[in-house]
Amino acid sequence: MRSKLDPVERTVALAALPQWSEVEGRDAIARRFVFKNFSEAWGFMSRSALIAERMDHHPEWFNVYKTVDVTLSTHDAGGVTHLDISLAKAMDAIAGN
Repeated sequence: MRSKLDPVERTVALAALPQWSEVEGRDAIARRFVFKNFSEAWGFMSRSALIAERMDHHPEWFNVYKTVDVTLSTHDAGGVTHLDISLAKAMDAIAGN
């Protein structure tokens, strides 16, 4: 079983992910990605899905037109783990951030 990040690990990890923020009321991180159009948003989701599948770690996400809202939390650990940080970094790279 994976373990949640301790407070110091979490602070350090989020400092490296300035566009991600903690979700109020739950142990998760979130980010809104905004693209030029629906096609770019869908491409981002498709590329992210391939990485998530390889990691066996799947995001919660919501897409409307050119916007993709992503929430990451490791459910079996009950909060944010290194898997969430790795996936967040991969998603940032895909989005070009």
